[in-house]
Amino acid sequence: MGKYLQRLKQWLVARGWWAITMYLFFGGWTTVVNIVSFYALTHLGMSWQLANFLAWSLSVLFAFVTNKLWVFESHTENLRELLWELTKFVFARVVSLGLDYGCMFLFISGLHLSQLVAKVITQVVVVVANYAFSKLVIFKAGTR
Repeated sequence: MGKYLQRLKQWLVARGWWAITMYLFFGGWTTVVNIVSFYALTHLGMSWQLANFLAWSLSVLFAFVTNKLWVFESHTENLRELLWELTKFVFARVVSLGLDYGCMFLFISGLHLSQLVAKVITQVVVVVANYAFSKLVIFKAGTR
């Protein structure tokens, strides 16, 4: 890591902002994975409901790896601990998937927004909920 980046990381760590900064960075990329996948799948003719589920699945896999390794720097000692962490992560993401579908339905069917606009707005709500789940329940032992 370059000297500037090293000092920036030290500054953020000293203020307790490292995890949230990394979460926002990788959360942004997770959102990009979700939205681009959703857009591509709906433009291939897939229903928004199925496209949303597949986009969610890809983004959950991406998010688990990035959250575990770089955001919360969580360490597991064995496969059993890793699987327990993954199970909690997926369960929390299933809860947020319900939130995702609820918001999408409201924005598309209730407010008549375009599918893509609804998806973008919904992702803001989902990112906040997912951070709370990850910080407070899933990776709490590894959080710095």
